Amino acid sequence: MDYAISGSIYTVLVFVIFIGIVLWAYSKKSKASFDEAEKLIFDDEPQQNKQESKVDE
Repeated sequence: MDYAISGSIYTVLVFVIFIGIVLWAYSKKSKASFDEAEKLIFDDEPQQNKQESKVDE
């Protein structure tokens, strides 16, 4: 097997993996877990009620 064939196989393999990742990222099955992960950064913030927020203003 020469370098041209192995390079072509590698290119096709990487392209197929890339397409698989894109399909996985935009699939509806992944949306719920991505929405949950999106909100994780706010989980460690202290909760404020409406009265405390009015006092701060």
